[in-house]
Amino acid sequence: MRNNKEVINIAMIGHKRVPSREGGIEIVVEELSSRLVNLGYNVTCYNRTGHHVSGKKYDKKRLNNYKGIRLKNVFTIDKKGLAAVSASFFSSIYAALGKYDIVHFHAEGPSFMCWLPKLFGKRVIVTIHGLDHQRAKWGKFARCYIMMGEKNAAKYADEIIVLSNDVKQYFKDKYDRKTVMIPNGVNKPCIKPVNVIKEKYALEKNKYILFLGRLVPEKGIKYLIEAFKSVKTDKKLVIAGGSSDTNDFMHQLKNMANEDQRIIFTGFIDGEILEELYSNAYVYVLPSDLEGMPLSLLEAMSYGNCCLVSNISECKDVVEDKAVIFEKSNVEDLKNKLQKLIDNKSLVEYYKKTASEFICKKYNWDDVVKKTLEIYGVKK
Repeated sequence: MRNNKEVINIAMIGHKRVPSREGGIEIVVEELSSRLVNLGYNVTCYNRTGHHVSGKKYDKKRLNNYKGIRLKNVFTIDKKGLAAVSASFFSSIYAALGKYDIVHFHAEGPSFMCWLPKLFGKRVIVTIHGLDHQRAKWGKFARCYIMMGEKNAAKYADEIIVLSNDVKQYFKDKYDRKTVMIPNGVNKPCIKPVNVIKEKYALEKNKYILFLGRLVPEKGIKYLIEAFKSVKTDKKLVIAGGSSDTNDFMHQLKNMANEDQRIIFTGFIDGEILEELYSNAYVYVLPSDLEGMPLSLLEAMSYGNCCLVSNISECKDVVEDKAVIFEKSNVEDLKNKLQKLIDNKSLVEYYKKTASEFICKKYNWDDVVKKTLEIYGVKK
């Protein structure tokens, strides 16, 4: 066990870039890194170069430092299936040769390279944010590479962090590998009144259903659009989020919704628009077939939303009895649950009253950091 009075240097690898909301991993890396810096640790995040995953119009200026986190921008082949491969390759070389005590890999694919820092005597930690090889967007090469990353994590990592009981059991069954479950955290937000979203999308408080996340097949957005088109309501459906190497799928969704003027696609959002959408939704819906640990669901509940989620364990374990649950992939059940909530305002208010306090108490970033430091082997 190291004493935290020593200067301890930590490298983070596997995210796209910090700061960013391109995916849940980016949020986790930023929250974890910024808190570690505040506790006196030196943290370097290896950022990809290349364009924002939802398109170059969302690119922001590259930084060298953010909230005390050192940012290193590494060469990236900006092509689907190669961005993560190339960035994690070069990041791992820098981390292996650099003066780091701990190298923390995030996600299965980037963990393909976790053996290299290990070879150079670093303590290697891997967080499995989800079983990425199951995601529909990947081709054969990418899926094989991701699976090799999973195998290397099981073989070489000093410790593996998982976010759900299902993934914990998966590693036990497949690799006889012990893992540690450390769920994500969430911050208690400030509720924002309707302002920008009224001007930009003509939205009013409690007059829309919200989905917020990446537009990828496993999120179940097709089910949501199909179900919503059969629901009797004048409320709108807001689908907020950008593509993630999935432009063809995004066009499919828009074609599905084309005849229904109630359905609004915002594209990628962050900042004030994101805060207002969370703050003023009538119901938040997450119809996923596959998740790691859905940060958007934690965030939606932290804003005091009534949530409607699929019955996969990654959602059920988060919400317990504090949200409405429908059968995964079942459009009819989703439609019926949506209609029930639209017709029963008092039921929606019941779930809204308890959501924020419940989720903020259950999932706390300070607890995440404390448990992560234990995995790092740092003596407080």
